[in-house]
Formats: sequence, C-alpha cells, structure tokens
Amino acid sequence: MNRRLAFLALLLVPLLAHARSRVSFNEGWRFHKGEAEGAEKVSYDAASWRALKLPHDWAIEGPFDKKYNARCGGLPFHGTGWYRKEFTLPSEAQGQRVALLFDGAMYDAHVWLNGQFLGSRPFGYIGFEFDLTPFLKSEGSNVLAVRLQPEDLSSRWYPGAGIYRNAWLITGGDIHVPQWGSFVTTPKVSDEIAEVRVENQIRHAGSTQALVTAEVQVLDPAGKQVAISSTTLGVNPGETISQSQSLDITEPQRWDMATPVLYTAVTRILDGEKELDRHEASFGIRTVEYKAGEGLFLNGRHVRIKGVCMHHDLGALGAAVNFRATERQMEIMKSMGVNSIRTSHNPPSPELLEICDRMGLLVQVEAFDCWRMPKVENGYNKFFDAWHERDLRDMIRRDRNHPSVIMWSIGNEILEQGEKDGWKLARHLHQICKDEDPTRLTSAGFNFYPASVMNGLAAEVDIPGFNYKPLAYAEVTRQHPDWHILGSETSSCVSSRGVYHLPIEKYEKHEDLQVTSYDLIGPVWAYPPDIEFEYLKKNSNVLGEYMWTGFDYLGEPTPYGGRDNSTNGYWNGDWPVHSSYFGAVDLCGFPKDRYFLYQSQWLDVKESPMVHLLPHWNWEERKGEPIPVYVYTNGAEAELFLNGKSLGRKVKGRDTTPIIVKFNHWEGGDFSSPYRLRWDVPFEAGELKVVAYDLDGKAIAEKAHHTAGEPAMAGLEADRAVISADGEDLSFITVKILDKDGNFCPKADHELTFEIDGPAEIAGVNNGDPASLESFQGNQRRAFSGMAQVILRGVKGKAGTITLTAKAEGLRDRSLQIESK
Repeated sequence: MNRRLAFLALLLVPLLAHARSRVSFNEGWRFHKGEAEGAEKVSYDAASWRALKLPHDWAIEGPFDKKYNARCGGLPFHGTGWYRKEFTLPSEAQGQRVALLFDGAMYDAHVWLNGQFLGSRPFGYIGFEFDLTPFLKSEGSNVLAVRLQPEDLSSRWYPGAGIYRNAWLITGGDIHVPQWGSFVTTPKVSDEIAEVRVENQIRHAGSTQALVTAEVQVLDPAGKQVAISSTTLGVNPGETISQSQSLDITEPQRWDMATPVLYTAVTRILDGEKELDRHEASFGIRTVEYKAGEGLFLNGRHVRIKGVCMHHDLGALGAAVNFRATERQMEIMKSMGVNSIRTSHNPPSPELLEICDRMGLLVQVEAFDCWRMPKVENGYNKFFDAWHERDLRDMIRRDRNHPSVIMWSIGNEILEQGEKDGWKLARHLHQICKDEDPTRLTSAGFNFYPASVMNGLAAEVDIPGFNYKPLAYAEVTRQHPDWHILGSETSSCVSSRGVYHLPIEKYEKHEDLQVTSYDLIGPVWAYPPDIEFEYLKKNSNVLGEYMWTGFDYLGEPTPYGGRDNSTNGYWNGDWPVHSSYFGAVDLCGFPKDRYFLYQSQWLDVKESPMVHLLPHWNWEERKGEPIPVYVYTNGAEAELFLNGKSLGRKVKGRDTTPIIVKFNHWEGGDFSSPYRLRWDVPFEAGELKVVAYDLDGKAIAEKAHHTAGEPAMAGLEADRAVISADGEDLSFITVKILDKDGNFCPKADHELTFEIDGPAEIAGVNNGDPASLESFQGNQRRAFSGMAQVILRGVKGKAGTITLTAKAEGLRDRSLQIESK
C-alpha cells in the first residue's frame, strides 16, 4: 500500500490552523562590549547595558587605533560582545512553533534562550535559525542572549562586528515548509509558455500523523493568480519529505536586465480549509546559457559581463545592513554601466540579492575566501572542516530562487591551487553545489596560473575564473576550447578622488598617503583598466570581467600597508590609512575619474552618451605650465576648449595615449591606450570644456571645469528629498564647497559642522579620505578634495520637515530641507 492510501485509512486528529508569521526582531536589544560572565543566565542583570536596535556593528563606532589592525580598518572589530533581549510571547503565538532567524552575526555566535544553550554558528556571513519552542515560556518574560567573539587576524578586510544583519521571529504550525525549503525552477521557457517547477520540503514537527494538501499558486507581478496546483500527501511526526509540482504559465513575462519581472510562488499547507502554513518565494522566468567559444546568453541574447567586485561594508555605516544604503550602492554601480556583481568573498546580505532582482543586475554569489589552508592566522580555515558543507548548502538554499544569481563561486584565490591534490576539494565543493542546485554553473577565482590549471582545480568548476591574468586568456582558450572562462577579478587600479600628482609618474607610494587619480597606479599584481579592455576585445569568448572594486571599502589599504613585526604581526603599514583605494567610487559613493573611464566602455553611446574631463582646473601655482588633460568618452571623438578657444579634436582609437604600465605579468613595455584622449594644456585660469561627437560629427555630450575663486559656501544636495519615517530610511547629503559664483572648489578642506532641526538624526558622516581618522559618528567632518557627506535617518513614527544646516569658518551657512513621511 502506498503512503497516500495508508494515510487515508488513518483516523486523523484535527490540526490547528497556525499560518506562518515572520516579523522583525530588531527592536529592544541591550548590548555590552567586553566579557560578561554569566550573561547567558536569566538572572543576570543587564539593566546598565546600552539599549539599541539591530542591525548593529559595534566596530564602526571606533575609535580608530593602530592596535586594531589597519589591514581590517583600524577599528575595534575583535573582542567579545554580548546582546540580550527580554520578550514576551505574543498571544497569537501561543501553542505555535517559534523560531529565530539571524541573517548574519559577526562572528562565532553562541545563542542561549532562558539559560539553555541553543547552539553556535562560527561563519559570520551566513544566516542561521534556531527553534525556540522547547525552551519558550508561554507566560512571562523570555531572555535571549547572544555572545560574539570575532578574533583579530580573522579577515583580510574589515568584517564588522555584532549582529549586523536583520533578525526575524518566525511563528507557525507543526507542519510547515522549513527555512529555505522551497526551490523554484523554470526548466522550459518559451514566449508562449513556461514550465514552473516548485519543489518543497515539508516538515512535521508535531507528534501526530497527518494527511494534508500542498497547494502551489503562482502570482504574476500584479498579484494575480496565473496558475495553481495541489496534491494530497501524508507526513509522519519528525519527518521531512520532498514534494514537487509543475505549473504552466502562458505568455510569461521574462526576467531580464531591462525588465526585471518577478513572479511569486505561494505554497500553502492545508488541512481542509484551514491554512497550516504559507510560504512565499519570489522568482523570475528567464533562461541562462553558456556557449563555449561564444559566451553568456540571457534569454537567448548575448551578454558580456561588465561586473564589479563588492565587499559588504556600507562606508560610514560599517557592516550594519541597511536596505536603502545597499540600494544606493547598486544604483551608483548601475549608472556606471555595471550589469553584474561579484559578492567578494562571502555570501551577501539577503537585501543585496532582493535589490539585484528588482534592478536587473546579475550576481555571482561567492562562498569562501579560503578553504583548509589559511591566509590569516584566525581565518575561516579554523572552521572549514566542521562547517563548510553546512555553510555552502545553506548559502545555495537561501539564494537559489533569485533570478539575479547566475553562478556560484566556491572560493577566491584559495591556496590549494598550489597543491597537487587541491582538485579533490574543488570537486567536493562543486558537487555540493550541483546537489543543491543543478541549474547553475560553478566558478572560482584562481590567481595561481598555470598552477590552478596544471593541478586540476580549474577543470573541476564549470567556469574557471582568472584573477589578474588577461595575458593568459588566449592560451587557456587554445588549450581548452570547450571551457567557459571569466576575468573573475581584474585591474586593481588605485586612486584617491580628486587628487592629481604632477608630473605623471608611476610610483608605489606617495608621501601624502594619497594616490593620483590619473588611473595609472596599482600594486605589483595590478594594471590599468585599459589592459583588460584590450584583452577582452581580443578574446571575445571570455564571459567578461569583475573589476576590483566597485566601491572603496574599509580595510586592505593597498598600497599603504605591510606587516609590522614590532606589533606582533599587525598589518599596520603606513598608519593612519584605513580603507582601500581600489574603488571606482570612494567610500562615500562619490565617483572617481575611473568611474567615467568604465562608463566610456560600458555605456551604449546611443542610450547614454557621455564625456568626462580631468583633472580639475585649479592650478594657479603652475601658471603657464602644461597640465596633462585626459578625456574619457563613449563618443567617436572629442574637442577641447580653453576659454572658448579650440585646442583641437582627437579621434578615439586613432589618437592613442601612452600610459605607464609596470606589473609582474606585463612584458609589452608601455601601453598606448585607445581608450583615453590626452591634451597637454598650459594652465590659464578660466573655463576648460570638452565636447564629444558621434560618428556623424554631431555633438552628443559636454563637460566643463571652471577655475574657482575663494571658497564662500557649502552646497548641499540630497539624493532623495522624501524619506520614510520608519527609523531605517536614509537620505545621503552631498556637501560641496563652492565659491561665490557656485563654482566647485576642488582643493577645499574646511572643517564642517552640521546641525539638524526636525525629526531626523545623523547616521554617519564621511568624506572619502582613506587616510582620515575622523569618526564616522557625530556632526563634524572635514571636506576632502572639496567634498563631504552627511547621512540622515528619519525618526520612527515622526513625520515632518527636516532642515540640515552646514557651517564652517569663513563660509556662509547653507541649509537644505527634506521631508520625512
């Protein structure tokens, strides 16, 4: 007798209707930095602890100090931190299963409920859930305690600290779809019809056999039901079963980069008419194909990856997740021409993938920065053997319904590349990925070439990624014509926004702790972006590139860094440098010149014509001396004007610009770039303007710099004039120092003070200077290269007009208003 017939014979006990609820658990926490013996016990008195809400990154509050390791940002991310929360179970949750989900905690989290140890999770980048039901008090207060112990030398960049991602309380019945237990695929897609397959795990946490109905609905973007299917099945107590249903969608709307259409698969577990559980999974209908020798095809259309690597911090906000701050980062990247994100080198926040789904950005989700062989003393290698399979499976289960995700990366620059048997571990991880998700290809970022190929690791993934190896593309393709290969990490050019060192020269470090923005400097493994552009053009079969990096990030202050043996191995180097120089935009999100160089290659001239001019035009100390002027454009040619007089036209691709190239794989001498136009212009105060033209000679874009007078005021500009009064939404205010005529003063460095009137608070201040030790907290910040940033956060439940006033000695006060609704 089959399972279904057997259960039909059962005398079923009526099931209670306990539909699922998922609510934020971020409010009402208390925090203590340091040891707190017995803090997991109910009787512990935490009344003196600091009250706060999650997400929270204790390290971003500072202070900067050399002892905290400049390699990781010089901020106090390591040590012990405790969080406690007292809560009463809501009446509607009585008798239900109750679980607690943390989207991430940094790191080595240990969790107790009412003094009972629930478990631990070492990896700070993956979410985890605990069932609270066995230890919950249905009446009176419950006490949750979380201890985190991030170690020094545990990361190569700033990891943040604390419960830095969202927490959720999940309630529901005994029979339910467990965490990440629904997998939606679209095995057949055409313009006429799409097959949607929904595979659900169904878990029975109760004590009585049950016969239930599993109903799956598909809702279109407007919430209209477009397909439904149901089946009856029996489940035993303590059992988890898998069940799959297929549904057909007629005339499906495709998820694509320009049309990121999202459907919803709703799974309902029913006992008659009573809903026991309801699980919703957002998904997209699209096809992704990789064709050897041709590249990546999305919905049948060839797509070249124009990608950036992104670390997880949010500048002045640190690692604490914020939806709007993450969304703003993706908006800035998309405006640069980016179509794909590599989550280097760890699982991202759920918010990032939700945003990429909505915005039509492709994503490579990466799991690990190391395997068994360590890169830093206290890295993930300490937990790898015990936890890697659980962490990798959870990452894939969590993220596999996102249409934005197109591949899994099992590791970055892992040292096993150099081992003869390193391929075995690569195969093991690859097989885990295929077991959890056979629909996507696997990748990895290999920086040892040819070792990664000779030792067999590259052959164990579907898409071998090569970090900083543009000269190897042709050879790898010749030897392995059936491979799909990727520039998984490219360029590593470094620069400081608005800083120009003259004369142009190649150097390792500069005495002012900044790097010229002529886009030529990099560490020994690096090269200017032009080199990657050229070799991708020559190797059209390469899927594309992920340049290092989209944003500056905290930690890894290359090239200003090195091991300092006098401080027990702390990577302090050239203190006080605390953040990277790699970004196409700075830590504030302000574009550097390199942002526009990528725009000139990645934006379609018909849709988004652009031209960019550098440097600024304030060189009074060099009057009459020739200033190197660069122009980046996606037009066909450009004409430069000084005070209305033409300095001639130059044709892109014909009038090349020699650039200095010195890196450890380059053998071709200096490179003459077809991607930059250059004029050498004797400085004369006034207006420097460039006009770009298309192939027909039509003017399509222009840009001008003006020699500024004395600084007179601070110009304020909000990225959004209206924010939500939910205590989470943000407005990013750009501050520019201007002269009396409104011209930008690119050398101004005034100390700015900010005052607020209205229902808001300052969430952070910044200026993009990698060598500044000014706090990200408070209401003051010095301008760097003429600019600064204030981040405003509305007050929960309080609407009204918010007035921000910027003040500085010698400048007129300026104010700006936004609304909180």
